[in-house]
Amino acid sequence: MRLFLVVFAALLMILPAMGQRRTVKLVTTKGTIFLRLSDKTPQHRDNLIRLTRQKFYDSVLFHRVIEGFMIQAGDPDSKKAEAGKRYGSGGLNYRIPAEFDTSLFHKRSALAAARDNNPDKASSSCQFYIVQGKLFTDSSLNETEIRRMGGRKIPAHQREVYKTLGGAPHLDQNYTVFGEVLKGMEVVDAIARSPRDQYDRPKEDVRILRMRLHRKFLFF
Repeated sequence: MRLFLVVFAALLMILPAMGQRRTVKLVTTKGTIFLRLSDKTPQHRDNLIRLTRQKFYDSVLFHRVIEGFMIQAGDPDSKKAEAGKRYGSGGLNYRIPAEFDTSLFHKRSALAAARDNNPDKASSSCQFYIVQGKLFTDSSLNETEIRRMGGRKIPAHQREVYKTLGGAPHLDQNYTVFGEVLKGMEVVDAIARSPRDQYDRPKEDVRILRMRLHRKFLFF
Protein backbone atom coordinates (compact mmCIF):
# COMPACT_ATOMS: atom_id res chain seq x y z
CA MET A 1 0.00 0.00 0.00
CA ARG A 2 2.81 2.39 0.92
CA LEU A 3 4.60 1.59 -2.37
CA PHE A 4 1.38 2.28 -4.29
CA LEU A 5 1.02 5.68 -2.65
CA VAL A 6 4.62 6.56 -3.44
CA VAL A 7 4.18 5.61 -7.11
CA PHE A 8 0.86 7.44 -7.32
CA ALA A 9 2.39 10.59 -5.82
CA ALA A 10 5.26 10.40 -8.29
CA LEU A 11 2.83 10.14 -11.19
CA LEU A 12 0.92 13.16 -9.97
CA MET A 13 4.14 15.16 -10.15
CA ILE A 14 5.38 13.79 -13.46
CA LEU A 15 2.20 13.80 -15.57
CA PRO A 16 1.33 17.49 -15.16
CA ALA A 17 4.90 18.39 -16.08
CA MET A 18 4.60 16.29 -19.24
CA GLY A 19 1.31 17.90 -20.14
CA GLN A 20 2.66 21.33 -19.39
CA ARG A 21 5.32 20.80 -22.05
CA ARG A 22 2.84 19.71 -24.66
CA THR A 23 -0.39 21.58 -24.01
CA VAL A 24 -0.88 25.24 -24.87
CA LYS A 25 -3.73 27.56 -23.93
CA LEU A 26 -4.41 30.17 -26.59
CA VAL A 27 -6.71 33.00 -25.49
CA THR A 28 -8.12 35.05 -28.36
CA THR A 29 -10.62 37.87 -28.72
CA LYS A 30 -13.09 35.21 -29.94
CA GLY A 31 -12.52 32.67 -27.17
CA THR A 32 -10.03 30.10 -25.92
CA ILE A 33 -8.35 27.25 -27.81
CA PHE A 34 -6.33 24.43 -26.25
CA LEU A 35 -3.56 22.91 -28.39
CA ARG A 36 -1.71 19.62 -27.90
CA LEU A 37 1.79 19.45 -29.42
CA SER A 38 3.07 16.21 -30.93
CA ASP A 39 6.19 14.43 -29.71
CA LYS A 40 6.67 13.16 -33.27
CA THR A 41 7.78 16.64 -34.31
CA PRO A 42 10.19 17.61 -31.52
CA GLN A 43 11.81 20.58 -33.24
CA HIS A 44 8.45 22.22 -33.95
CA ARG A 45 7.17 21.32 -30.49
CA ASP A 46 10.17 22.76 -28.70
CA ASN A 47 10.21 25.89 -30.84
CA LEU A 48 6.58 26.70 -30.05
CA ILE A 49 7.14 25.99 -26.35
CA ARG A 50 10.14 28.32 -26.29
CA LEU A 51 8.29 31.14 -28.06
CA THR A 52 5.26 30.65 -25.83
CA ARG A 53 7.40 30.92 -22.72
CA GLN A 54 8.83 34.15 -24.13
CA LYS A 55 5.24 35.44 -24.60
CA PHE A 56 6.13 35.96 -28.25
CA TYR A 57 2.57 35.39 -29.49
CA ASP A 58 0.82 37.81 -27.14
CA SER A 59 -1.02 40.45 -29.24
CA VAL A 60 -0.38 38.96 -32.71
CA LEU A 61 -3.29 38.84 -35.15
CA PHE A 62 -4.93 36.01 -36.96
CA HIS A 63 -3.91 37.79 -40.13
CA ARG A 64 -5.27 35.28 -42.67
CA VAL A 65 -8.53 33.36 -42.35
CA ILE A 66 -10.36 31.36 -45.00
CA GLU A 67 -13.63 29.66 -44.10
CA GLY A 68 -13.58 26.00 -45.03
CA PHE A 69 -9.79 25.98 -45.00
CA MET A 70 -7.75 27.41 -42.09
CA ILE A 71 -6.87 30.30 -39.78
CA GLN A 72 -3.28 31.59 -39.64
CA ALA A 73 -1.35 33.61 -37.04
CA GLY A 74 2.14 34.27 -35.74
CA ASP A 75 3.44 37.24 -37.74
CA PRO A 76 5.21 39.48 -35.17
CA ASP A 77 4.71 42.51 -37.43
CA SER A 78 0.97 42.26 -36.78
CA LYS A 79 1.26 43.17 -33.10
CA LYS A 80 0.90 46.83 -33.99
CA ALA A 81 -1.13 46.26 -37.12
CA GLU A 82 -2.11 49.10 -39.40
CA ALA A 83 -5.67 49.09 -40.69
CA GLY A 84 -6.01 47.47 -44.12
CA LYS A 85 -2.39 46.34 -44.31
CA ARG A 86 -1.47 42.86 -45.47
CA TYR A 87 0.51 40.67 -43.05
CA GLY A 88 2.14 37.26 -43.29
CA SER A 89 5.75 37.95 -44.28
CA GLY A 90 7.12 38.61 -40.79
CA GLY A 91 9.18 36.17 -38.78
CA LEU A 92 12.45 35.44 -37.05
CA ASN A 93 15.80 34.85 -38.73
CA TYR A 94 15.62 31.06 -38.99
CA ARG A 95 13.51 28.22 -40.37
CA ILE A 96 12.62 24.87 -38.80
CA PRO A 97 13.48 21.76 -40.84
CA ALA A 98 10.42 19.90 -42.11
CA GLU A 99 9.27 17.07 -39.83
CA PHE A 100 6.80 15.10 -41.91
CA ASP A 101 5.16 12.10 -40.27
CA THR A 102 2.55 10.13 -42.18
CA SER A 103 0.46 9.69 -39.02
CA LEU A 104 0.09 13.48 -38.73
CA PHE A 105 -2.15 14.85 -41.45
CA HIS A 106 -4.33 17.86 -42.22
CA LYS A 107 -7.57 16.72 -40.65
CA ARG A 108 -9.93 19.26 -39.15
CA SER A 109 -8.29 20.58 -35.94
CA ALA A 110 -4.69 19.98 -37.11
CA LEU A 111 -2.04 22.48 -36.01
CA ALA A 112 0.59 23.05 -38.69
CA ALA A 113 3.50 25.32 -39.52
CA ALA A 114 3.26 27.91 -42.27
CA ARG A 115 6.16 28.36 -44.67
CA ASP A 116 7.35 30.16 -47.77
CA ASN A 117 8.18 28.41 -51.04
CA ASN A 118 11.66 27.24 -50.02
CA PRO A 119 12.71 23.98 -51.75
CA ASP A 120 13.30 22.09 -48.48
CA LYS A 121 9.75 22.83 -47.28
CA ALA A 122 11.24 24.14 -44.04
CA SER A 123 8.76 25.83 -41.73
CA SER A 124 8.41 29.42 -40.62
CA SER A 125 10.10 30.18 -37.33
CA CYS A 126 6.85 31.38 -35.80
CA GLN A 127 3.81 31.36 -38.07
CA PHE A 128 1.26 28.56 -37.72
CA TYR A 129 -2.24 27.69 -38.83
CA ILE A 130 -5.14 25.61 -37.57
CA VAL A 131 -7.14 23.60 -40.09
CA GLN A 132 -10.88 24.16 -40.19
CA GLY A 133 -11.21 22.24 -43.42
CA LYS A 134 -14.19 20.88 -45.29
CA LEU A 135 -15.79 17.49 -45.90
CA PHE A 136 -14.75 15.41 -48.89
CA THR A 137 -16.29 12.56 -50.84
CA ASP A 138 -14.44 9.68 -52.46
CA SER A 139 -14.83 11.47 -55.77
CA SER A 140 -13.44 14.77 -54.52
CA LEU A 141 -10.56 12.98 -52.77
CA ASN A 142 -9.72 11.15 -56.01
CA GLU A 143 -9.70 14.47 -57.83
CA THR A 144 -7.50 16.03 -55.14
CA GLU A 145 -4.99 13.19 -55.47
CA ILE A 146 -4.74 13.73 -59.22
CA ARG A 147 -4.84 17.51 -59.45
CA ARG A 148 -3.20 18.69 -56.25
CA MET A 149 -1.12 15.81 -54.88
CA GLY A 150 0.73 14.62 -57.97
CA GLY A 151 -1.03 11.26 -57.88
CA ARG A 152 0.02 10.42 -54.32
CA LYS A 153 -2.62 8.23 -52.68
CA ILE A 154 -4.29 9.15 -49.40
CA PRO A 155 -4.25 6.19 -46.96
CA ALA A 156 -7.63 4.52 -46.49
CA HIS A 157 -8.01 5.44 -42.81
CA GLN A 158 -7.19 9.08 -43.58
CA ARG A 159 -9.73 9.11 -46.39
CA GLU A 160 -12.38 8.13 -43.85
CA VAL A 161 -11.36 11.02 -41.61
CA TYR A 162 -11.52 13.47 -44.51
CA LYS A 163 -14.99 12.17 -45.39
CA THR A 164 -16.40 12.24 -41.86
CA LEU A 165 -14.48 15.00 -40.06
CA GLY A 166 -13.02 17.03 -42.89
CA GLY A 167 -9.70 18.72 -43.48
CA ALA A 168 -7.29 19.90 -46.17
CA PRO A 169 -5.60 16.81 -47.66
CA HIS A 170 -3.74 18.64 -50.43
CA LEU A 171 -1.36 20.05 -47.78
CA ASP A 172 -0.23 16.64 -46.50
CA GLN A 173 3.53 16.03 -46.68
CA ASN A 174 4.01 19.61 -47.84
CA TYR A 175 3.54 21.46 -44.56
CA THR A 176 4.51 20.08 -41.16
CA VAL A 177 1.62 19.11 -38.90
CA PHE A 178 2.86 19.28 -35.31
CA GLY A 179 -0.22 19.14 -33.10
CA GLU A 180 -3.97 19.52 -32.89
CA VAL A 181 -6.78 21.32 -31.14
CA LEU A 182 -7.89 19.53 -27.98
CA LYS A 183 -10.70 21.92 -27.19
CA GLY A 184 -12.09 25.06 -28.81
CA MET A 185 -12.87 24.19 -32.43
CA GLU A 186 -16.00 26.32 -32.10
CA VAL A 187 -13.62 29.27 -31.62
CA VAL A 188 -11.68 28.25 -34.74
CA ASP A 189 -14.99 28.15 -36.63
CA ALA A 190 -15.95 31.59 -35.34
CA ILE A 191 -12.61 33.06 -36.41
CA ALA A 192 -12.84 31.39 -39.84
CA ARG A 193 -16.28 32.95 -40.36
CA SER A 194 -14.96 36.46 -39.83
CA PRO A 195 -15.70 38.86 -42.70
CA ARG A 196 -12.38 39.51 -44.42
CA ASP A 197 -10.74 41.86 -46.88
CA GLN A 198 -9.01 41.16 -50.19
CA TYR A 199 -5.97 39.82 -48.29
CA ASP A 200 -8.10 37.37 -46.25
CA ARG A 201 -7.43 39.47 -43.17
CA PRO A 202 -10.45 39.80 -40.85
CA LYS A 203 -12.02 43.24 -41.21
CA GLU A 204 -12.33 43.36 -37.43
CA ASP A 205 -9.04 42.37 -35.85
CA VAL A 206 -8.93 38.92 -34.23
CA ARG A 207 -6.02 38.88 -31.84
CA ILE A 208 -4.20 36.38 -29.63
CA LEU A 209 -4.44 38.05 -26.24
CA ARG A 210 -2.09 35.59 -24.58
CA MET A 211 -0.62 32.16 -25.18
CA ARG A 212 0.62 30.06 -22.27
CA LEU A 213 1.71 26.52 -21.46
CA HIS A 214 -1.26 24.87 -19.78
CA ARG A 215 -0.81 23.17 -16.41
CA LYS A 216 -4.14 21.41 -15.90
CA PHE A 217 -4.40 19.32 -19.06
CA LEU A 218 -5.75 16.32 -17.15
CA PHE A 219 -8.76 18.20 -15.90
CA PHE A 220 -10.47 19.71 -18.96
